[in-house]
Amino acid sequence: MNVSGASAVVSGGGSGLGEATARALAAAGARVAVLDLDGDAAGRVAASIGGLGLACDVADATATEAAVAAARRAHGAARIAVMCAGTAAAGRIVGRDGPMPLDRFARVVAVNLIGTFNIMRLAAADMQTLAPLATGERGVVICTASIAAFDGQIGQASYAASKGGVVAMTLPAARELARFGIRVVTIAPGTFDTPMLAGMPDATRHALGQAVPFPPRLGMPEEFARLVLHILDNVMLNGEVIRLDGALRMPPS
Repeated sequence: MNVSGASAVVSGGGSGLGEATARALAAAGARVAVLDLDGDAAGRVAASIGGLGLACDVADATATEAAVAAARRAHGAARIAVMCAGTAAAGRIVGRDGPMPLDRFARVVAVNLIGTFNIMRLAAADMQTLAPLATGERGVVICTASIAAFDGQIGQASYAASKGGVVAMTLPAARELARFGIRVVTIAPGTFDTPMLAGMPDATRHALGQAVPFPPRLGMPEEFARLVLHILDNVMLNGEVIRLDGALRMPPS
């Protein structure tokens, strides 16, 4: 897909992987709508790339429908949807204070899995109305999972479950949407230098980076964004989950 001139929606675009993706898409000529729970962050990124910033809780159907509609009014129906909105709540299933509160587990699943599906369903509905490109495709949906979907550690039950759901959804979504010329691909990043890790001590962050076989460092959000651009360019990538992790396999804890 030629990104230049295409409309794009990026959830979680106010920081981290989503921000890097929004910036890369804009630099490639896309008209980008930046969605984020933090409306101020979405607006800041959007203002710097000439895009549209929108506050949006992807786990809320009504709010997300309104945000996607606003993006459509501003830029036209999106051919590109990249879902980077995510949250984590580390905790054991049964900890010192007893069982994990169910609402903590539910919120992670609501944002990471249901929120991904929420954007997917709305974006795909718009994409199928577009004229096909020379490649035959009408749009591309890129989801964000995590290597925790495969190597979930102790204390990551909610996060791993939510990301595992994204992984499992990829192939059936790609098969279903193929008749419209819509591709679905998921990226499963390893340990990246994002706001989720920003609060950790430098020594901990360094140790996490050194655990990566090669390169022995945290991934950079720009590297995630470069993979997004390659997926958009390579029409044969469909129904696949791509690990972006420097060969990291996480231990149990």
